Amino acid sequence: MATSQKMTDTAEHLMDVASSPDKWASPATQVFAFIGLLWLSLKIFSFWRMIASLFVLPGISLSEFGKKGSWAVITGASDGIGKEYALQLAKKGFNVFLVSRTQSKLDSLQAEIERTYRVDVKTVAMDFATNNDNDYANLKDTTADLDVSILINNVGLSHSIPIPFAQTPEQEMRDIITINCTGTLRVTHLIAPGMISRKRGLILTMASFGGILPTPLLATYSGSKAFLQQWSTALASELAPSGVKVQLVQSYLVTSAMSKIRRSSLMVPTPKQFVRAALGKIGRSGGAQGVSGTSTPYWAHGMMHWAIANLTPGPMNRYVVDVNRSMHEGIRKRALRKAERDGKKSS
Repeated sequence: MATSQKMTDTAEHLMDVASSPDKWASPATQVFAFIGLLWLSLKIFSFWRMIASLFVLPGISLSEFGKKGSWAVITGASDGIGKEYALQLAKKGFNVFLVSRTQSKLDSLQAEIERTYRVDVKTVAMDFATNNDNDYANLKDTTADLDVSILINNVGLSHSIPIPFAQTPEQEMRDIITINCTGTLRVTHLIAPGMISRKRGLILTMASFGGILPTPLLATYSGSKAFLQQWSTALASELAPSGVKVQLVQSYLVTSAMSKIRRSSLMVPTPKQFVRAALGKIGRSGGAQGVSGTSTPYWAHGMMHWAIANLTPGPMNRYVVDVNRSMHEGIRKRALRKAERDGKKSS
């Protein structure tokens, strides 16, 4: 809490300046002191609001969006965060509709959920990268008669390693945009009308710090996640009068195949830890203070998000972007060296 104490001390100093006209004769000085005091007061309020959101206040109960036995649709459901959403929602009594690319993985997860939680499970195997109209038609038909109360937009793709935009393969660019953006929009477009007609529902869309911080060497991925931020915030406003809650879920790194991180740490939770935080903080902004329709629910990510927004020159600042670029240049160099070593071993 050292940051909060420093801000409080500074605020007290500014208050002393603003309230001592004899000592500080210049009206301009008093005005600037008042502005500084107001700015710091808002930062202090934001800090403690973040603490309360992350550690004290509970989120909205999932029962507000649908009773047990209603359905949750999860995309990218067969691995990592998506799989964990399926398991935790099934544990809470929701039937789960699993959508992912590999049928064998879906079958395995279906068997595990049915055996453990005694809920109904349906699956659809589809490759979002193909953007196949028949796949979406099938998804629409198989969900049409279901009471879908929760949609988890989790499907996503990043670059295999950090890479300059000019060197990014065209297929990789196309796949990232098609999966992250088009796939998310098309699935939501299928599911949202039913929620609107029932006047209840929850749409959670997985985002990334890559959408908060412009990320050189992950430019296409970063742009796709920034798109989801704008789209989801707009959608949240549109659907609020219909009783449908829309929330973008921000995250830093989580142990997964996408992040290529296997060992958890203070800043890198497991999917189980992250999903528990996400489902427990529905309606709470966490570290995303002041960002409408957005939550950074995992405590370490939330504090990092708040610090980026409040204690740096800002996510779009050139210095901040350059630091981010240098970090990913280092990641790229290490990845290329590892690929070279692996190539020599296999030859």
